Amino acid sequence: MGGGGNMTKIEQKIKVPLSKPPFILSELKKAIPPHCFQRSLVRSFSYVVRDITLVFVLGYIAANYIYVLPSPYNYLGWPIYWFSLGSVFTAMWVIAHECGHHGFSNYQWIDDTVGFIFYTSICVPYFSWKYSHRRHHSNAGSLEYDEVYVPRLKSELRWFSKYFDNLPGRIIAFTTTLTVGWPSYMAINASGRPYDRFASHYNPYSPMYNNRERLLIYFSDLGLIAFIYMWYRIAMVKGLAWVVCMYVAPLEIMNILVVVLTFLNHTHALVPHYDSSEWDWLRGALATVDRDFGPLNNICHNVTNTHVLHHLFTTIPHYHAVEATKAIKPILGDYYNFDSTPVYKAIWKNINECIYVEKNEETQDRGVFWYKNKF
Repeated sequence: MGGGGNMTKIEQKIKVPLSKPPFILSELKKAIPPHCFQRSLVRSFSYVVRDITLVFVLGYIAANYIYVLPSPYNYLGWPIYWFSLGSVFTAMWVIAHECGHHGFSNYQWIDDTVGFIFYTSICVPYFSWKYSHRRHHSNAGSLEYDEVYVPRLKSELRWFSKYFDNLPGRIIAFTTTLTVGWPSYMAINASGRPYDRFASHYNPYSPMYNNRERLLIYFSDLGLIAFIYMWYRIAMVKGLAWVVCMYVAPLEIMNILVVVLTFLNHTHALVPHYDSSEWDWLRGALATVDRDFGPLNNICHNVTNTHVLHHLFTTIPHYHAVEATKAIKPILGDYYNFDSTPVYKAIWKNINECIYVEKNEETQDRGVFWYKNKF
């Protein structure tokens, strides 16, 4: 997945510029064609129909053909189905994510209804994620207040970190992140912002939520309980193996893809993080990276190759995001980060180069921190 030449745009630069951007948000907005801000209910629902159709088509093929294939053909058919459906689940994740940003339609109740149904169907608590993710966008790139992918300072590394400073250790650590990273972030705030008490997306009284939000956290939880109970009843009829093959395995592929997508959009050795002395909203929004995921760009509604724009204008629907990105790139200049390194190489670079953050020689007297890997 992902292509590009021998040297990507971001790799041609030494670092993201240390100076504050010479432009303001309104200048970027003026450069974007006005129609890009328009949300079409019909067009948005066409992508809902697309994703739901793919789910049912793939499910029908699996239940009626792959499931009855003789060995060894079924050993080939199942992984293809799992990856295919997992990719569609990821596309549904993106649509629900867009709903949470009010980028689906002009009607908040429609956005919340579609988002709730889509996220619940892939075991994500809609309102819980919507609220914490909103805070991520409000504090992106901040070492103190960002909600997720918050890097540690070298002095904050745990005692066992040095034992993973080798090839097997880093592979084990990242494999763990891939397989349980997303559900553990939901459940116990793993890799999230440190709070003074236990934080969980399933706990209405978690410190990441305020009193006005708690009722809808309960609602998200009840939706998940009802959905999981539905699958329990199906398992009682069809058997656990059937449920694992048809739903759980593709869901795990989605969990992995969500981690990969978000990890690569928010982690790069040449993109800084800021403490409160240097952080501002615009610099934080620009501390993200667009990536090329090849065919998955289209399947996943261009969430990875237009992520910088998304952090600047969250309500632009995905079907206008590519056009809007092209419109602001001339103004962004060196402040636009794009890396077309193939995905597997980008992952490998990140897990080897992005271990902790600290200041470098250029920023010793400033609150600008860069990824490092030397213990």
